Amino acid sequence: MDYLPLFHNLKGRRCLVVGGGDIALRKCRLLAAAGSEIDSVALDYSPEFTAFANEQRITMQQRGFQASDIDRAALVIAATSDEQLNTQISQLAKARDIPVNVVDNPALCSVVFPSIVDRSPVQIAIGTGGTSPVLARLMRRKLESLFPAAYGRLAQLAGQYRQSVKQKLTDEATRKAFWEQVFEGPVAERVFSGQQQQAERLLEQQLQSSEDGVNGEVYLVGAGPGDPDLLTFKALRLMQQADIVLYDRLVSKEVRELVRRDADLVYVGKKEGDHPVNQDNINQKLVDFAKQGHRVLRLKGGDPFIFGRGGEEIAFLADNNIPFQVVPGITAASGCASYAGIPLTHRDHAQSVRFITGHSKDGKLNLAWPELVMPNQTLVFYMGLNGLETICRELMSHGLDKTTPAALIEKGTSYRQRVFVSDLANLPEKVRASNAKAPTLIIIGHVVQLHHQLAWFNKSITPDNKES
Repeated sequence: MDYLPLFHNLKGRRCLVVGGGDIALRKCRLLAAAGSEIDSVALDYSPEFTAFANEQRITMQQRGFQASDIDRAALVIAATSDEQLNTQISQLAKARDIPVNVVDNPALCSVVFPSIVDRSPVQIAIGTGGTSPVLARLMRRKLESLFPAAYGRLAQLAGQYRQSVKQKLTDEATRKAFWEQVFEGPVAERVFSGQQQQAERLLEQQLQSSEDGVNGEVYLVGAGPGDPDLLTFKALRLMQQADIVLYDRLVSKEVRELVRRDADLVYVGKKEGDHPVNQDNINQKLVDFAKQGHRVLRLKGGDPFIFGRGGEEIAFLADNNIPFQVVPGITAASGCASYAGIPLTHRDHAQSVRFITGHSKDGKLNLAWPELVMPNQTLVFYMGLNGLETICRELMSHGLDKTTPAALIEKGTSYRQRVFVSDLANLPEKVRASNAKAPTLIIIGHVVQLHHQLAWFNKSITPDNKES
């Protein structure tokens, strides 16, 4: 981090601006909005600067800069075209530990001006360390559309009730949950609609009911196959709200880093033959945390309802009267196949697709093999790495041609992705020789032969992706 972002209180404090042109005028507008007392020194002043200075009662001194001008200044801004003068001002200010900004010269600055989204009292500052002001302005325009002006009124409303909420809700977790409920619920909607009085009444009602405790909730969220860009907007929003996160081993590090910074992360991952936290224990944790008033995020790789045991978890929550939300995620079959350039269906090759678990509850592959060898369909096996030999052998013994194209995708959608393409007879040997590791996905069917053609055009494939 090149700069530490800070918000500077300049109300009633003297700020010196050296320069009288358009750039100096822009800085003076910001300083005036912040309530500072502005002194200006310049050899010449533009008519626009003079008009603004007279309106804002800015002190104007039409002369050359003097070292004594920086006396008592809380901030110094050099906005001249004279590089030698700008350097002198920077050196004088730095020698006296006075914050100084030299316009368009980051090397001479001790502070830089960010691009600002002003929703006072809410403010968003975007900085690029002086390297690219244009980029900062582009980012500001995007944020301007995301945060309407009413966010300032919402913050003011929260300020009015902050002390009374603190007195009534003494528990920090309960208080935090209450404010999140306010900012993301009907109170905020009333403010955004201009119904300020209704918003106040509703907030008071919620505060009254919250004195008995804020009810917890569980969010069952699909984290997708690994690439954080594949998360839904709703998933990201709930990930930022949760107090406690229970995540499994298929949730990538990049996805976990998007969870709220102060949330407690609890690992409940399982793999074949190793269940340090069994499913019953996970179910009970979800209920216990929610009953304590927490917002609990159950973050699951792929989609919760496709081999993710999400159905078992929400059934247990329902039995215990715990409110929950379910957010689907991009399942591994869709994400990994897309990133590998393998369409799951194609009118010339496959008119149906089947998702199959590569292992069963008792650890044996007791599948309806005759149904899996039907023509013109794609087979997708989840969690099938350990059973790869059995899968290929059984499909061939039940009539599927040994030359049927087959692929195994390792760590799909991530920068570590590898794709192994072969046929039923030779895929196991190829995968074992390359020492592939879970998580993996197996795709079997004639659509696999399109991989070599389509992967070249798939922009999701990064230069680090490897193919075997």
